Amino acid sequence: MSDENTLEPREIRLKRLRMRAWHRGIKEMDLILGGWADLHLATADDATLDQFEAVLEEADQDLYQWVSGQTPAPPALADFLAQMSHEFRTKVQARI
Repeated sequence: MSDENTLEPREIRLKRLRMRAWHRGIKEMDLILGGWADLHLATADDATLDQFEAVLEEADQDLYQWVSGQTPAPPALADFLAQMSHEFRTKVQARI
């Protein structure tokens, strides 16, 4: 998290993160990251927001490969992305 974010009000941070999650460039990542944001941002603690923000810093092509299991995620993001992937797959399967 950058120094400027330490002074950012929580409400503004949540809006910024939600916007970044839903406007990625690759529709699949919009759905995965935006869906996670809609479900979790309001109740996420600061550490979780920091982790999500770190995920948002990554390139869509890399994120998609990590979330889809095509390549292993970096250790610092692996657990978070695995949970995100599991939640997304569960949600999709429930709609089928």
